[in-house]
Amino acid sequence: MTVTATITSKGQLTLPRDVRRVLNTTTVVIEVEGEQVVLRPARSVAGALAKYAGPHTPIREARERVWGEVTRARKR
Repeated sequence: MTVTATITSKGQLTLPRDVRRVLNTTTVVIEVEGEQVVLRPARSVAGALAKYAGPHTPIREARERVWGEVTRARKR
C-alpha cells in the first residue's frame, strides 16, 4: 500500500484511515533508516517504561522520570 499525506507546519501528520486500520494501534514506533521512515505498531508502551516504574508507580510519575532523563541527555 502506498499513500500520500501532508506534514503540517506544526510537524503533524494524519495517517489515512486505511493505514491506521493496518497498524491497528494508536501508538507507533518510528524508525528512521537513512532517508526512509518506518512506522511499526507499538503493541505496548509498558515495556518502554518498565525501568522507570515499580509495581505501584503512577504512570504520570514514570512519564516524568522519562522526560527528566531525556532532558538531561539533551543537555550533554
